[in-house]
Amino acid sequence: MNASSISSGTTTNRWAQLIVCIGCMILIANFQYGWTLFVHPMAAAHKWPVAEIQVAFAIFVALETWLTPIEGWIADALGPTRGPKFVIAVGAILVGLAWVINSFADSLGVLYVGAALSGTGAGAIYTTCIGNATKWFPDRRGLAVGLIAAGFGAGAVISVIPIRMVIAGPGYQAAFLWFGLIQGTGTFILAWFVRGPLPGETRAAEAANPNLVQTTRSYSPVQMLSTPTFWLLYIMFVLISASGLMAVAQIALIARSYGVSNQILFFGGSTLTIALLFDNAMNGAARPFFGWVSDNIGRENTMALAFGIGGIAYWLLGSLGHNPWLFVLFAGLIFFTWGEIFSLFPSTCTDSFGPKYATTNLSFLYTAKGASAFLVPLANVLKDYTGSWHAVFVTTAIANFVVVALALFVLKPLRVRQTADHLVESPAR
Repeated sequence: MNASSISSGTTTNRWAQLIVCIGCMILIANFQYGWTLFVHPMAAAHKWPVAEIQVAFAIFVALETWLTPIEGWIADALGPTRGPKFVIAVGAILVGLAWVINSFADSLGVLYVGAALSGTGAGAIYTTCIGNATKWFPDRRGLAVGLIAAGFGAGAVISVIPIRMVIAGPGYQAAFLWFGLIQGTGTFILAWFVRGPLPGETRAAEAANPNLVQTTRSYSPVQMLSTPTFWLLYIMFVLISASGLMAVAQIALIARSYGVSNQILFFGGSTLTIALLFDNAMNGAARPFFGWVSDNIGRENTMALAFGIGGIAYWLLGSLGHNPWLFVLFAGLIFFTWGEIFSLFPSTCTDSFGPKYATTNLSFLYTAKGASAFLVPLANVLKDYTGSWHAVFVTTAIANFVVVALALFVLKPLRVRQTADHLVESPAR
C-alpha cells in the first residue's frame, strides 16, 4: 500500500471513528447534564433533602473520573482493535442499568448505588472516546477532542424537552427507566464500531503543529505523574471544573431561587427550559470552537481568553440573574466558557506527554473532575449560610481569574521549558 492510499484511507476512517464516538457521547450526556431535572421531583416525592440527593451527583462525577485510569489502561492494554469497543460496551451496560435502578430507588442508598454504576459506565465511555480522538488526530487534536466532548456537552439538548414532558406526565421514575434503556442500548450498539489507529496509520497526520508546544516523547503514566506540569494542570482543572459543575448541578435550583424558573419567555417555553436548551447548546459549541482556537493560538492563550470571560459571566449572573432574559444569557455564557476544559486540558495533556499512553494519561488528569465534584455540595452550604447565591458566584469568578494567571504565567513557561529540556536530553529524537 502506497503513502497516498494510507493517507486517504486514514483520513476517511478517522472521521468515521470520530462520528461514532460523538454518537456515544450524545447518548450518555443526560447522565450528567439531565440530572438537574430530576432533583426537585425526587425531593418532592420522597422528602429527601436536596443536599443529600446531590451527594448522588458527587458520587457519579467522582466514579466517572477516578476509575478512568483503570478503564483507560484496559483500553490501551487490549490494543486498538479490541480495547476501545470492549470498554465502551461494558460502560453502556452499566449506564443503562444505573438509570433503571434509579427508577425504582426508594432510598438514598439505592440512589447512590445507581450513581456509582452510572459514573463508572459513563467514565469508561468518555475516557475511551477522548483517548481515541487524541490518537487519531495528532494534527487537529484540539478540534477533534472538542467535537467528541461537544457530544457530551450538547447531547442533552435533544432530550431536555422529552425528559421534562415524561417527568411532568408519567413521572420521574418513568423518565429514568425509558431513557436509561434507550441510551444504554444505543451506546452498546455503537461500541462495536469503535477502534483505535493501527501502527503507522496516522503517519500522514503526525507533522507537528507549528502553533503548539508539543513533545516528541511519550511519557509513561509514572513518568508523567512525576512532573510539575501534570500537577499544575490538575490544580487548574479542579478549580475550573468545580465552578462549572456547581452550575450544572444547581442551575434549576438557582432559577427557582431567583424566581424566574417558570416565567414564560416565548412560544410557551419557561425560563428554565430555555436556559437548559441554551446552556447545553453553548456547552457543546464551546468544545470544538475553543479546541479549534487553541490549535491556532496555543492552549494557554485560549485558556486565558475563555476563563477570563467565564469569570465575568459568573459575576454577572450573580448580579443580574433575577431578570429572566439575563439569566438565560449569562448562564449560557458560563456554560460556553466552562465546557471547553474538556477539549483544552486533554489536548494540552497529550501535547505535553505524547500519544503512546494517551488514554491512560488523560484518565489520570480527568480524575480532577472527580475531586472537584466534592466541592459542589459546598455551594449549597455557602448559599444557606449567606442566604443568597451571591457569595457562590463571587467565589467561582475568583477561581476563574486565578486559573487565567496560572495559564499565562506558570503553565506556559513550564511547558516550554519541559519540551526544551527533552530536546536537549534526546537530540536524536
